[in-house]
Amino acid sequence: MSIHLSECQVKLAPSFSFSVESLHIAPGQHLVITGFNGSGKSSLAALIAGAGERQSGVRNVPDNIGLVSVAQQQAIIDAERKKDDADILDVVPTPSTARQIALQHNDEADETQRRALSELAELLGVSALLDRAFLSLSTGETRKILLLQQLLDAPEWLVMDEPYDGLDVESVDKLSAYLNGLAQRCTLILVINRLSELPIWASKLVFMQNNQISWQSDGVTLTDEDRNHISQILHIQHKVTALPPADNDLRAPVLSDRNAPLVKLVNGNVTWEENTVFDALNWEIYPGQHWQISGPNGSGKTCLLTLITGDNPLCYRNNLMVFGYKRGSGESIWDIKQHLGIVSNSLHLQYRVNCSLLDVILSGYYDSIGLYKQPTLAQRRLAMTWLDTINMSAHAKTPFQSLSFGDQRLALIVRAMVKHPSLLILDEPCNGLDDANRIKILAMVNLLARQGDTTLLYVNHHREDRIDAIEHCLDMRDYAVK
Repeated sequence: MSIHLSECQVKLAPSFSFSVESLHIAPGQHLVITGFNGSGKSSLAALIAGAGERQSGVRNVPDNIGLVSVAQQQAIIDAERKKDDADILDVVPTPSTARQIALQHNDEADETQRRALSELAELLGVSALLDRAFLSLSTGETRKILLLQQLLDAPEWLVMDEPYDGLDVESVDKLSAYLNGLAQRCTLILVINRLSELPIWASKLVFMQNNQISWQSDGVTLTDEDRNHISQILHIQHKVTALPPADNDLRAPVLSDRNAPLVKLVNGNVTWEENTVFDALNWEIYPGQHWQISGPNGSGKTCLLTLITGDNPLCYRNNLMVFGYKRGSGESIWDIKQHLGIVSNSLHLQYRVNCSLLDVILSGYYDSIGLYKQPTLAQRRLAMTWLDTINMSAHAKTPFQSLSFGDQRLALIVRAMVKHPSLLILDEPCNGLDDANRIKILAMVNLLARQGDTTLLYVNHHREDRIDAIEHCLDMRDYAVK
């Protein structure tokens, strides 16, 4: 059965409907969807996968179709977190393991399915993770488990929304090789932001703009002309040569001793149950000393950053100094947060308050999720200038949850930068960004780093996402327990 959409309108949310004028995908005709942030890529993928309520037109889609998306990943994480919030007496919530999540659609899995689980887990490099709590895994690892869950259903069609986001280089290579083979027996539909991720098996290309298909290739295979056409559109650059200044009334405080390290960790160790993530890590970060933190999924990059931010309770079991405070010596979380700007996958998942885009930017001055204080007129003007810098001022009053994942990411990056923090922590900040916005954000971060008041800690898995100001590298593989 082919996928056929004609004058199709589908209600995907209570206040959001999405329409497609015409799209036809034959079995074996592998589709790639791309476009700018907020253009409707994920909405088209969800509609193809059968999500939402059809309101008019034709939507013929097969029954056996799988979906891997950020929205699904977030829904599972939210459900697991709600277990901890359950107010039921005498009931101790039991977190789901990665194995249980992978087998969620196969409660009565037989020996054949369990053997398939083992084989696929080995192929995706997650065998050692199956009996760990799902919430203890990194973003890249949870994405692999979700893909494993869908593959176990043996779908004839598989929709994947940004499957490479959060994966290290080795995992990307493994997944690419697997998808090359899978394309021989399953029709694949892939959403990408990076043109460099366009796979060799792609046979049809769709470009989204303003929640509509603005262009689609019309041949049975992709041509160089098709690729060049999309490349020219996606690489339109809006250069940023200056950043808005810090707010004079509310900016990151300056440390009394400019020669002291911002962070000092002595023999750092993180161990969960019997799993040692890293050990014997000695590290000092001085003002203006920008660091790239590298290593494969699960090597402890995010764990290390959460020790610094105080979001990991193991910070109190380590010999750790942060901004002149020894962790566990009576300092408050706000003593630390006032110096920090943070972007991470975890923060993105936690930012569920549905305030306006402008209020999200303003919340960066107060280190809050949501805005609970009255900002000054100067802060409002600065926040609007930041939105102008990323070409989003027209959406200032738009509810944050109504924005696309990529536009939300842009907002959270600016939120982290507004107060020109002493330490800016960027944990895979470019996830979800299109090529044009990725180039712009990297340029903005580079400008902030070169101004001298902000020190960078940067995690990413893409070689092309280099920040020129960074000269130091911490490789977490050096601190793994052999």
